[in-house]
Amino acid sequence: METFLGLDYPTWWFLVIGALFSGYAILDGFDFGAGAWHLFFKKEHSRRVALNAVGPVWDGNEVWLVIGGGALFAGFPVMYATLFSSLYVPFMLFLVCIIFRAISIEFRGKEEMAWWRKTWDIGYSVSSTLLAFLLGVVLGNVLQGIAIGPQYQYQGAGFFEFLNPYALMTGITTLALFMVHGAIYLLLKTEGRLFAKLTLLLKKSMIFFIISFGITTLYTLLYIPHLSDAFKSNPILFGVPVATFFCIANVPRLANKGQYRNAFFFSCVTISLLLTLVAIELYPTLLFSTVDPKYSIDVYNAAASTKTLRIMMVMVAIGGPLVLGYTYFVYKTFRGKVTLDETSY
Repeated sequence: METFLGLDYPTWWFLVIGALFSGYAILDGFDFGAGAWHLFFKKEHSRRVALNAVGPVWDGNEVWLVIGGGALFAGFPVMYATLFSSLYVPFMLFLVCIIFRAISIEFRGKEEMAWWRKTWDIGYSVSSTLLAFLLGVVLGNVLQGIAIGPQYQYQGAGFFEFLNPYALMTGITTLALFMVHGAIYLLLKTEGRLFAKLTLLLKKSMIFFIISFGITTLYTLLYIPHLSDAFKSNPILFGVPVATFFCIANVPRLANKGQYRNAFFFSCVTISLLLTLVAIELYPTLLFSTVDPKYSIDVYNAAASTKTLRIMMVMVAIGGPLVLGYTYFVYKTFRGKVTLDETSY
């Protein structure tokens, strides 16, 4: 098989897609988390400040989802088709929520009536919460395995089979992680009474995350044995979970010292390392078949042609720096604390 810098093209594409979805989880993760906290803010001014903290960046963050989905379709069309047909319900719910969330952000400030703004506040917070939860549910199903049969056809038994215990635990853990991430981001953007309230909410969310993460990790070790095979065959990879635990511990330590910028950095690294763990646990498999391992989808039987992957790698080399540059420009432009004016949401 043709290689580039010592790796074959399916493996390169696996790394590219992993990097894109990691970027999406880091960037959209904090505004999902900020949205999940929205109803905890009782005053109109606090809600406007929190909304305007993510206002300039939330739609740009979703660019990473679009690119990641397109890269998955281009690089691993078999994986794309099987995953989306198997988890049709959560993906459709995700699409509805992401549309409703955008509508809530844009419509909230169009009228002055209290009931109008409260309605869209509820829509924004509920949809943000569900989005974080559904991402975790999808991830949990991918890690646990899906009922894939011959010709990569889904053979699941029930309409809500995706709501299994492990997927629910992964969904709750993802929500907790994003709430921590979002609270730290809001602390960087706010001041005064809202800032003081967020310091308390961050401590509660850290407890929520550590408990849910501990339960999910224990369940994984006991009941999802195929995820530990890579670590058994290559013990040096144990450095990744060790680094992950140190990063998780570093977030509350830095937050207690008031070093929220550094805490946010380690929160980003935590998300990245957790997804790195997912990649290590899966590779070279993309979707485990719970029907028979021979029906599992991996980076080789799901990949497009080598020529297609090679051409797409050139496009990534050109487009990747452009997206990174745009993201850097937006965050640099809107850095600092939020101030409200007539153009604010």
